[in-house]
Amino acid sequence: MMRTLFLQAPSFDGFDGGAGARYQARREIKSYWFPTWLAQPAALVPGSKLVDAPPHNQTLADVTNMARDFDLCVMHTSTPSFASDVKVAEALKAANPAMKIGLIGAKVAVQAHESLRDAPVVDWVARNEFDFTVKEAAEGRDLSSIKGLSFRNGEGVIVHNDDRPMLENMDDLPFVSEVYKRDLDHRKYFIGYLKHPYISFYTGRGCKSRCTFCLWPQTVGGHRYRTRSVGHVLEEIAFIKQAYPDVKEIFFDDDTFTDNLPRAEEIARGLGRMGVTWSCNAKANVPRDSLKIMRDNGLRLLLVGYESGNQQILHNIKKGMRIEVAKQFTKDCHELGIAIHGTFILGLPGETKETIEETIRFAIETNPHTLQVSLAAPYPGTFLYEQAAREGWLDTANTDYVDAHGVQIAPLAYQHLSHQEIFDSVETFYKRFYFRAPKIASICGEMIRDRQMLVRRLREGVEFFGFLRERAKARAA
Repeated sequence: MMRTLFLQAPSFDGFDGGAGARYQARREIKSYWFPTWLAQPAALVPGSKLVDAPPHNQTLADVTNMARDFDLCVMHTSTPSFASDVKVAEALKAANPAMKIGLIGAKVAVQAHESLRDAPVVDWVARNEFDFTVKEAAEGRDLSSIKGLSFRNGEGVIVHNDDRPMLENMDDLPFVSEVYKRDLDHRKYFIGYLKHPYISFYTGRGCKSRCTFCLWPQTVGGHRYRTRSVGHVLEEIAFIKQAYPDVKEIFFDDDTFTDNLPRAEEIARGLGRMGVTWSCNAKANVPRDSLKIMRDNGLRLLLVGYESGNQQILHNIKKGMRIEVAKQFTKDCHELGIAIHGTFILGLPGETKETIEETIRFAIETNPHTLQVSLAAPYPGTFLYEQAAREGWLDTANTDYVDAHGVQIAPLAYQHLSHQEIFDSVETFYKRFYFRAPKIASICGEMIRDRQMLVRRLREGVEFFGFLRERAKARAA
């Protein structure tokens, strides 16, 4: 077995590396997700070490000093971070020329050949669902025998092995929380809308929805929701309760935990018996009866991708959601006392100044507890990327997703709506949602009731205004 380092590389301050499969940018408020996609193969490799540099404030010098202790480094990369990650790989190889470098992530899953071509320092990339591909590489097997692997052979020729079948028995995957406990400081991970400290992990992979922009189901996870057994999930929760007595919340990071409602309700009842507070990703169509069952068994918050308040845009992106259903769902959550962190995307196909206004009004009317506004990002491997390239909305030869500070920029533009107009609309959205009397009063009341919340919100306020300053710099540039 090769001595294997699993690395989330250093990046710009505030980079949300743990959620790197979906959101490659500095966030409005600094936040860090657990690096589950690295921790999962790390759990399969005995003696491995997981290093998540950004939340632990580890520098390039820190990680290169580790290079001599390992035979193999597996790095999680993405389209926006690829160039930076390759520089880290070059530094590791300079420190230890014998070290092998492998890459995982959606970028290399769909652009295996291009990634190896553009990064001679990289020895191999693991395509698609990569857990056992990485395990076999770490075992020192002949690279040509490993399904799902693309590599550079002894003559420097890039070779693509056969695809690896999708994993069907998800219980074959060991607990990621054991790797967290071994290698990470869980208190370094914080999300503004979750209680601190929290733990997040996946109970299944894949999403039945067909949203054209969503990266992970189209590149790695697939559109079948493959799940761990209820007992396996509850067993990991029991481990977390014992290993992390200070944890206040569990977050299930499945793309859509509510895709299988009977299973979600069964897990919820188990969590209720254990006295666990939890949250998850959900689509805005969960029936009230199911919401009540989950609420009665510890559900505190749902992270909901509304995306837009315009029905035609939802049709354009194949969201499979009706505005009136989303409104009723949100009303039910409010009445049941379930908090919502709503996520929205500006600049999707069909966007106009009028639809942006419609989405802002929808957010104000439905009034989620907190929200996040992103710019449409057409990543390679998605239907949106191919559509944008075909329609001329995206300059594929000169596409940037973040600026030098890590602030997300608007890569899409339309004849009737420019990059700048889409970019500026994010700030307008935030200001109109948060800077209104009812919302300010609600937030102030929450802070008065909870001293820890007061400290957190004050810190987030400072970070948010700093984020707006960075956006202003980007706009001026």
